[in-house]
Amino acid sequence: MDWERSISEFKNFLRLEKSLSNNTIEAYLRDVNRFYQFVKEQETEILPVSIELNHLRDFLIWISEMGISPRSQARFISGLKAFFRYLLLNDDILSDPSELLESPRMAQKLPEVLAIEEIDELIAAIDLSKNEGHRNKAIIETLYSCGLRVSELVNLELSNLYFEYSYIKVVGKGNKERLIPISSKAIKEIKIYLNYYRSQVPVQFGHDNFVFLNRRGRQLTRVMIFTIIKNLASEINLQKKISPHTFRHSFATHLVEGGADLRAVQEMLGHESIITTEIYTHLDKNYLQQVIDDYHPRSLIYQKNKELDSNF
Repeated sequence: MDWERSISEFKNFLRLEKSLSNNTIEAYLRDVNRFYQFVKEQETEILPVSIELNHLRDFLIWISEMGISPRSQARFISGLKAFFRYLLLNDDILSDPSELLESPRMAQKLPEVLAIEEIDELIAAIDLSKNEGHRNKAIIETLYSCGLRVSELVNLELSNLYFEYSYIKVVGKGNKERLIPISSKAIKEIKIYLNYYRSQVPVQFGHDNFVFLNRRGRQLTRVMIFTIIKNLASEINLQKKISPHTFRHSFATHLVEGGADLRAVQEMLGHESIITTEIYTHLDKNYLQQVIDDYHPRSLIYQKNKELDSNF
């Protein structure tokens, strides 16, 4: 099977059988096509069935020499592994050449987190004299209250608001649905926006069920959410580089700092693996110190000796 047909069928597999989002599918296809272009430049006749581990390693050396970061290299590897696993599953190849392909070592970069006071400052900077001001306030409160991804926010639907139970339903990665608790503050701001401002917008056909709309009555884009947050950060002269995802990181970090169970945080964030959620324990040094104090044998012995000393 040639490259074009393999990639086309891989795309159908990701969309129809894996139910991945368009953004994820496009990312996978970009990675595979980049490798295909590399192969064409090296050996024009080679087909997917003839790819070996050394071809993949040569590709990684090539993109590394081009200055591609280790994180981006890891993304390429993820896309290629998915592609060759699909070909193996489809009996298009006899063995998976990417099976032994290793990802580059990456330094862990901890995400930026906002203090509660900084979040309050950002909200206070919203101009409520404008109609979109109340919408923007509801957006920030919802991002921080629920820890949503920006894609989950812009796709939030009216029919998935269960305010009587203090929950909302969102559709996350892979079209997986989950229920998330929502704070009374966020509920209040959304209701104000819906009842007094959104109701005045001429809603466009096909956009009537989306919660957050632009002035023309259409669903907000992810870029627009980034712009709203960037402008608010500029208003208060915030030195941190923030995005919608910063509120998700802040949501999780503040929960962990408050003593929330990591499994509960994982569920609310929609992480498939607890390992992804564990990064938030690294952000909270007090949490780590408490774990040491509570469970390390040396700490327990020290605490017992202190108690004995205090009794004399």
